[in-house]
Amino acid sequence: MSESTLSKIGLFFGSDEGNTESIAHRIARRLGEGAVDIHDIGDVTQLEFLNYDKLILGIPTWDFGQIQSDWEDFWEDVEAIDFSGKTVAFVGLGDQFGYGDFFLDAMGMLHDVVITSADKVVGYWPTEGYDYDASKAEVPGQKLFVGLAIDEDQQSELTADRLNRWCAQIHDEFGLDTPVIELDD
Repeated sequence: MSESTLSKIGLFFGSDEGNTESIAHRIARRLGEGAVDIHDIGDVTQLEFLNYDKLILGIPTWDFGQIQSDWEDFWEDVEAIDFSGKTVAFVGLGDQFGYGDFFLDAMGMLHDVVITSADKVVGYWPTEGYDYDASKAEVPGQKLFVGLAIDEDQQSELTADRLNRWCAQIHDEFGLDTPVIELDD
């Protein structure tokens, strides 16, 4: 484990139709391409997580609160990872109108696994501006999601601004030195 790897952010995502992968690359561009290593969860082992003390985990929710297939295949591995010594942020994708009773449930389930051993979770995001009925990604008693909420199906026109604001937020919460790049992609 080299010092240069530990200074980078490991961004791990799962994506069936490409939206979460696209969001992962958009986040990396904002935080600085050299500051982020992007990994498809379908191509990694538990060992890759050891190389980073800062993690961003991107997961979409499928249908009625289901976990994306690559994350589902990796779920037992995630449960076995020791996240102590790590700062973790989450990005969830979902459809708040088509599946408003399950909006971002997969992100909430992933958060519930990671939080048991992670030293610090950052990147909490306000629920304001979303229209959904229920979500396992809501922080109980607060008007916050456990991570950035993206709805490419119904609110894609808001994604660039949300990414800019969230990346600036986690830039500070991760204590990064490189400047955040605001983009309108």
